Order: sequence, then structure tokens, then C-alpha cells
Amino acid sequence: MRHKKLKGKLGRNSSHRSSLLANLSISLITHKKIETTYTKAKEVRRCIEKLITIAKNNNLQAQREVQKVIKNKQASKILFEEISPKYLERNGGYTRIVKTG
Repeated sequence: MRHKKLKGKLGRNSSHRSSLLANLSISLITHKKIETTYTKAKEVRRCIEKLITIAKNNNLQAQREVQKVIKNKQASKILFEEISPKYLERNGGYTRIVKTG
């Protein structure tokens, strides 16, 4: 039974999976959209929604928490200055997955 198994493994080991999600998150933040498989998109959505919620606090602790996941200063600057102010009054549901093809 697969009860309470929340994360998808994506056919990778843990370090490869975490770097994949970090790189996809950076691409999504900088380019505002990405094209990937549906399963990867669902995993990135989980990651990016948490990052936006943390970034809405906009303090030093929030910046350090975001830097743990995305190790790109330019992407974190975009997240804190452009993306998170748009969603201050929204409590989740920041991203949308659109199937192509």
C-alpha cells in the first residue's frame, strides 16, 4: 500500500531529484514558465508554492530558507521583489499546470 507516501521519486536518487527540482524551480522563477513532463511539473509546483509562501514574509529568515533550496541569488531576488508581492493576499494556488499537445 502507498498510504502517506507524498513525494514522487521521479526515477532518481535523492540528490539528483533535489537538484532537478531546484533547477526547474530556478527556471520557473526566472522565465515565468517552463515546459516539462506532467509528473515533474506536479513536483515543481509543490516546491515553488512552498517557496512563494515563505517569500511572502520577506525577512532575513525567509531569505535564508529560500536560499537553502534555490542557490541562485538572481532567482531569489526575482522571487522576493517581483513574484511574492503579487500574492500577498492569496493563500496558495500560485501556479497553474497547463497540458500541451
